[in-house]
Amino acid sequence: MNRVSSTKVDGVGDVQQVPPADRPAEAFAAVLALRRLAASLERAAVDHALAQGWTWGDIGAALGMTPQAAHKRLAPQRRKPLDE
Repeated sequence: MNRVSSTKVDGVGDVQQVPPADRPAEAFAAVLALRRLAASLERAAVDHALAQGWTWGDIGAALGMTPQAAHKRLAPQRRKPLDE
């Protein structure tokens, strides 16, 4: 079967095509690309939030984690490179 799923992400105007799970090589490649995109977006949003005066409590609440967990994982000086 040559199926492709459509997925709409809230806040993103463009509909992205993702391969179905029955095509594992393509599905895993899509998962990896989505993880990288999500991490990049998350970092950029954190940087802008901090520049706009958000606290780690605000950021943690927005991401569904504690302020400490948000700071530990996302503080610019503590971040691991995205390719890890």
